[in-house]
Amino acid sequence: MISVEHLTKCYGGFKAVDDLSFEIDEGHVYGFLGPNGAGKSTTMNIITGCLSATSGRVRIDGHDIFEEPGAAKRLIGYLPEQPPLYLSESPVEYLRFVAEAKGLKGEAVKKQIQEVIEQTGLEPVKNRRISALSKGYKQRVGIAQALLGNPKVIILDEPTVGLDPIQIIDIRNLIRDLGKDHTVIFSSHILSEVQTICDQILIIAGGKLIAFDKPENLEKQLLSREIVLVPEGSAEEAAETVKGLAHVTEVQVEYPDGESPESESPESESPESENPERERPDGDSDGGHPTSGHPRIHVRTDLNDLYEMSGAIFHAFAAKDQTLLEMTLKKANLEDVFLELTEKEEADDDSRI
Repeated sequence: MISVEHLTKCYGGFKAVDDLSFEIDEGHVYGFLGPNGAGKSTTMNIITGCLSATSGRVRIDGHDIFEEPGAAKRLIGYLPEQPPLYLSESPVEYLRFVAEAKGLKGEAVKKQIQEVIEQTGLEPVKNRRISALSKGYKQRVGIAQALLGNPKVIILDEPTVGLDPIQIIDIRNLIRDLGKDHTVIFSSHILSEVQTICDQILIIAGGKLIAFDKPENLEKQLLSREIVLVPEGSAEEAAETVKGLAHVTEVQVEYPDGESPESESPESESPESENPERERPDGDSDGGHPTSGHPRIHVRTDLNDLYEMSGAIFHAFAAKDQTLLEMTLKKANLEDVFLELTEKEEADDDSRI
């Protein structure tokens, strides 16, 4: 449906988009996620033909956006971050202008305007001045104009910016409904928004594509997953037991007084401790949770299946007759993935400077 090949956009010596390539299939909702300044809006402006590229190609259903702009743009409905609304007009008047600009004529204009008004929930305000509408309704007008002409692809740039919580929910539901009949791409820097709506997520940082997958698969791809253990006996002995297991990448002991030894890789030897089981201060009761006074062992693993890793830990403790009071699986969420991937990209960029 959409093919982006080695797309690059330079402003002087600065690369806003850096050799970006990806394929968008028909009939899904795609989230374009990245921190502010990552290159999301620049990429969308190039895809829609609003901005030229320094190099690379963009095809919309086989039509090159630079060589066949008319044919390609007819397949796209676009809502920029700042919708170009005529505030002195009503939604009906504005949509009539846009429909005619898109080449619609006669009864088709009236018919499509009514369809998009119903689709976007503008019926109660269709004859009011746009300047008097709430930000949420203004966004709906912007989405409605993008739907005129029944394009295959709807591209929305930060469609919920500046909206209140109820308006955000309404726009999210609208985007989800649009995905039933269109291919939808929308950019955002709000993680929960993308995770709630999208079938697939593209993560961009520094103008580069650093991840592209389903939300649940991105969570599984997190470089480090964590299991927290509370042993009954010596924390150091328990840590040694865990470090001997396959797929364990890091072990860290956290003591109840807040002190923590440095992280150790499974290959490194545990530092000797003169007082491995620290006493709590006099009069300081465990209070509340029964394990609150015990050290905790943070185990990171590269194994996707945390349940498999937890089973291996359980059997290792049983084989050494060691007791676990508690085991907690800390699965990654999309925010963890986003932070880890973008921070890694920033670190890689710094190392190349």
